[in-house]
Amino acid sequence: MSRSTCVMLTILVLNFAWLSGCDDLVPRDTASLLDPRLHRSEIVGFLAGLGTTFAAVPDLIAMLKRRSTAGMNPRMATIMGFFQILWIHYGLLIASRPVIGWNLLAVFINFVSVGAYRHFARLEKTGSLRTSA
Repeated sequence: MSRSTCVMLTILVLNFAWLSGCDDLVPRDTASLLDPRLHRSEIVGFLAGLGTTFAAVPDLIAMLKRRSTAGMNPRMATIMGFFQILWIHYGLLIASRPVIGWNLLAVFINFVSVGAYRHFARLEKTGSLRTSA
């Protein structure tokens, strides 16, 4: 990383730390204008969950198109699935709909990824999978 990038990141972090101390700049968790039943923190949670949940989908799609296990690590998906189950439990403890919903979907995506990996690994092992060039 270049020196100017380091300086800019340092300034950005210091400004963020300085601004976070201002009470007037802290958003209040009031009802959303879109749906009064939702709080703004829940909307941010839904958006954050959308990004993190679907981050694994491009790798899953690539594996399904290739019909190969190349580039896929099933341990990563298994570990992620385990911790997403813990996130679901945490979401139930704090009654957070975004945490529960997105992690349920993420567990399903990881389950499909591991299942597809096992399927293609079995086909590759028996030699019955024809790879396309």
